[in-house]
Amino acid sequence: MTSQKLSFPRQHARTQRFTLGAPRAFTVSPDGTRVIFLRSASGTDRTNRLWVLDPSTGEERIAADPEALLGGSAEKLSPQERARRERSREGSAGIVGYAVDGAAELAAFALSGKVYVAELRAGTARALPVPGPVIDPRPSPDGRHIAYVTRGVLRVVGAEGEGDRAVAEPEDAHVSYGLAEFVAAEEMQRSRGFWWSPESDRLLVARVDDSAVQRWWIADPAHPGRKPAETAYPAAGTSNAEVRLFVMDLEGARTEVVWDRVRYPYLAEVHWSSAGAPLLLVQARDQRSQLHLAVDAESGTTRTVHVDEDEAWLDLFAGVPAWAPDGRLVRIADEGGARVLAVGDRLLTGAHLHIQAVLDIGESDVLVSATAGEEAAGPETGQSHVYRVNELGIERLSEGVGVHTAVRSGGVTVLVSASPDRPGWSAQVLRDGKRTATVSTYAEEPVLSAKVHFTEGGARRIPCAVLLPTGYQESDGLLPVLMDPYGGPHGRRVVAAHNAHLTSQWFADQGFAVVVADGRGSPGRSPGWEKAVRDNFPLTLDDQIEALHALAGRFPLDLSKVAMRGWSYGGYLAALAVLRRPDVFHAAIAGAPVTDWRLYDTHYTERYLGDPAEQPGVYAHNALTTDEGLSEAAEQARPLMIVHGLADDNVVVAHALRLSSALLSAGRPHEVLPLSGVTHMTPQEQVAENLLLLQVDFLRRSLWPAGA
Repeated sequence: MTSQKLSFPRQHARTQRFTLGAPRAFTVSPDGTRVIFLRSASGTDRTNRLWVLDPSTGEERIAADPEALLGGSAEKLSPQERARRERSREGSAGIVGYAVDGAAELAAFALSGKVYVAELRAGTARALPVPGPVIDPRPSPDGRHIAYVTRGVLRVVGAEGEGDRAVAEPEDAHVSYGLAEFVAAEEMQRSRGFWWSPESDRLLVARVDDSAVQRWWIADPAHPGRKPAETAYPAAGTSNAEVRLFVMDLEGARTEVVWDRVRYPYLAEVHWSSAGAPLLLVQARDQRSQLHLAVDAESGTTRTVHVDEDEAWLDLFAGVPAWAPDGRLVRIADEGGARVLAVGDRLLTGAHLHIQAVLDIGESDVLVSATAGEEAAGPETGQSHVYRVNELGIERLSEGVGVHTAVRSGGVTVLVSASPDRPGWSAQVLRDGKRTATVSTYAEEPVLSAKVHFTEGGARRIPCAVLLPTGYQESDGLLPVLMDPYGGPHGRRVVAAHNAHLTSQWFADQGFAVVVADGRGSPGRSPGWEKAVRDNFPLTLDDQIEALHALAGRFPLDLSKVAMRGWSYGGYLAALAVLRRPDVFHAAIAGAPVTDWRLYDTHYTERYLGDPAEQPGVYAHNALTTDEGLSEAAEQARPLMIVHGLADDNVVVAHALRLSSALLSAGRPHEVLPLSGVTHMTPQEQVAENLLLLQVDFLRRSLWPAGA
């Protein structure tokens, strides 16, 4: 029996995009003696284990193994935990997240609805006898207690399992304590709802009341005997959940934190450290103003530390706001047309760097992730680097073309890097800038290799990545073009990392020139570049066209055969392409597209398009389902495949169905591919594999009609 080479679509699906087996979620202990991380046993194993590495020797050992802890039993997830994983796009199993105490000696995690703790020095782990199903267990800084949430109740238990008690219990079924509401988890990247005090004697606890949020029902048409799932979905222009914040002691005594919640309803970030008072970032609903507030933990009163305002909107960033050890406020700000690092009243960077996130705040410096800014010495298309910043200057820590990030504590840095030339990510352990260890990866090697041409296109110097078929020669002539963007806010597709372009390379190897372009609205360049899309998402299509035409003079692009594929915002952009510009685009695959922005959530949609009640014309202009959206459709029909998961609770399938109905009314032929049981992630192996194959089939028959 001969072995058959594994196909890329099957391998890509089986390895969850080559993420399985790769180390992730790093923590460095404050004394620099332990690096904690998650990793599964192989490139096809979904079950993450908790690992500890000794930075001085490179020795790795398992601190917690889910298979041993569960005794071989299958993992069980509550609906609430499944929803949390959907918000974070988490497709693996086992230990998918953990939290540590202040010394990083004790870790807590949820597994199959139970609380487990692991002693990281001893390498032992055990379950605590507490009620479940458990969500988000977190040790106190002193390691003596574990706080966790079950059924909307915030509870605290001793680290040995003693004294379990409720700290905050919901008043009714619409209330929860200690959890993030939908828009916080989906759009603000705030996945938690409680925070320990540095002294371990109190907690800041979010109270969420979603009674005012409209109810939607996510049905499973493939199983008509099942009841639809109820979800509280705050669509643009409708009511959000009410979020309040309390200081609570371990017996449940509470003091409410007071700020103008009518003017600033969004609790975007919370920071509580020994460097200062509890710190909040609260946003106005239109996200054009926000306050940095210091909390008096005794009285619950707040004072304003800093105010930000912007005519377009204010973005949120990882790692800030926070206090520096000397008590100064650390934040990322848009100043003078640049995105800069501010410490206290000083701006420590300028327009040569575009700050993305704060990675660590030390005694004498701040560690940041940044891309090249508008005034950089030269283009660094797709790259991100790690820098040390202080009042004396700026030093780049990462080397080589690629995408880099880092975790630092106790004089030890874990530098995580990807490059265009090699698959996967590497994780180097550094002490005083010198490598002492490398974290092993078990991720699979892809069966194909991406050969990416990074460049810029058009007068706007749009970042682009171009991929041609493996072994392509000039004598092969012009190639049909597949635009493969995300192309909108928050999504950067042109990145200097090999694995990010594997699917595009696979499509190229089917006989296409694949073009990936990050036009205006995409992150990583400048505030003005990102905010140019205010009220006008179709502008992102203009930049795709500009990039396409600019690259046609340098690459073998057949402009008589141009298609676009995309997912989520990329799906919206793909449908927009054939509906608004059928003179340029000849076919499109729209995966999980937002077709009517009134059906998408408040925090995302209103940031860019405002309130639909105040700007109905803006929403009509940006929708695919209105007369304006279909204005070109009847004149020059182009093949369009709409793909949507029926279990999607983020971009609900109503988007696809309404677009299909509008197209049918306009006499516009199209195809709809419903994916039963699939959410916004499409994690199922067979679905993910066959979806790629079906897309190629559609593109071939659409660009080469029968008989051509």
